[in-house]
Amino acid sequence: MKPAKTILLNAFNMNCVGHIHHGMWTHPDDRSIEFNRLGYWLDLARTLERGLFDGLFIADILGVYDVYQQGIGLTASEAIQLPVNDPLMLVSAMASVTEHLGFGLTANLSYEAPYPFARRFSTLDHLTGGRVGWNVVTGYLDSAARAMGQTELSGHDRRYDRADEFLDVSYQLWEGSWEEDAVLADRQRRIYADASKIHPIRHRGEFYQLEGVHLSSPSPQRTPLLFQAGSSARGIRFAARHAECTFVNGSTPQAMRAQVDKLRQAAREAGRAPEDLKILMGVSVIVAATEKEAREKHQAYLRYASPEAGIAHFSSSTGIDLSQFGLDEPIHTGSTRAIESVTQAYSGWTRRQLLEQHALGGRYALIVGSPSQVAEALIAWVDEAGIDGFNLTRILNPQSYIDFIDWVVPELQQRGRYKTAYQPGTLRKKLFNHDRLPSRHPAARWRVQGADAAP
Repeated sequence: MKPAKTILLNAFNMNCVGHIHHGMWTHPDDRSIEFNRLGYWLDLARTLERGLFDGLFIADILGVYDVYQQGIGLTASEAIQLPVNDPLMLVSAMASVTEHLGFGLTANLSYEAPYPFARRFSTLDHLTGGRVGWNVVTGYLDSAARAMGQTELSGHDRRYDRADEFLDVSYQLWEGSWEEDAVLADRQRRIYADASKIHPIRHRGEFYQLEGVHLSSPSPQRTPLLFQAGSSARGIRFAARHAECTFVNGSTPQAMRAQVDKLRQAAREAGRAPEDLKILMGVSVIVAATEKEAREKHQAYLRYASPEAGIAHFSSSTGIDLSQFGLDEPIHTGSTRAIESVTQAYSGWTRRQLLEQHALGGRYALIVGSPSQVAEALIAWVDEAGIDGFNLTRILNPQSYIDFIDWVVPELQQRGRYKTAYQPGTLRKKLFNHDRLPSRHPAARWRVQGADAAP
């Protein structure tokens, strides 16, 4: 009999005011309007490390949500991920006040060049002692494409074609340019690095051309831990080839199980092992000492949430102006260049149904109850759906995390389903028990001598 899984846990956040649960910034106990202040993020990092969170996962977006009502009026007034600051800028400071907390950072490769991008993540991996992950995204907003000088967003599958090549170029830089013992730091012989062990990368592809050596020496993980969230057919193929952690959402454990099985089978077909993927589900939690108090808290939160802001966000996810539909008119999504899996899943819904689903400003699965009820619900999702853990959203920031740490973490620990201390080492070491990507990962194709691949 397999031992019960230890649940993995990320805090899901964004360097902005309104992230998932729109409208909650108006609650007097929410601190998200302080997102421009460094102290706000340092406090959050310390809090999450106290709760033994595996990581702080920071979402990001390029472009603005301008599909709903064909403008940014509601986006600006409700701060629907606008303004939004760069997530990478936060990491060095938060790493300085923590020892173990990992950082999953979203970066859109469609508007990046691999050469400086690879250096940016190597630098952060050095400075954090190997606690950095990259959430690989290709973008889905026409507004971002226009802001970057393009006439429109490229097609969904075409964006993934570019992403495959971007990853291959990045692997060459991270894994193939510097041998492990290239840095000597020999003061007596005045040799810092051995040039014979530093190799230029030469790549000529459809999307990228590159010739040069990687600017950073090997960092603790070399390649950052790789996150990905696509659940379309093309997104699943991409995840099966590259991802180490992938994000899923589902309305029931049974529906989630089908998605999980599909992802793990795709990993097998890509020549990897099913356990090479850690699968995390987005979840929102409202917890209090008793179920009654938790439900009262939920009702109080609803008074601050903005369901309309939630579907304005959702409009950009689908590429369809949902304001044009009557409350009970079925929404026919048709073909768009936005998030394909979301567009397909919600075809035929009505705006009234979406407003009800977004009652708390977002559409993530919600668990409301006492500490034991929440713990049991989380364990049921893991055991029945086959997932590995959760991305915990913030309803109130940071109170949602504080409540979870004070109420739910002890319950999970008591049941033997959550760690009681951090394992030392890099982020990848904590999750997979090795610092470097395994030899069956496609990055291993580019690995130079002494790069210490996991078996």
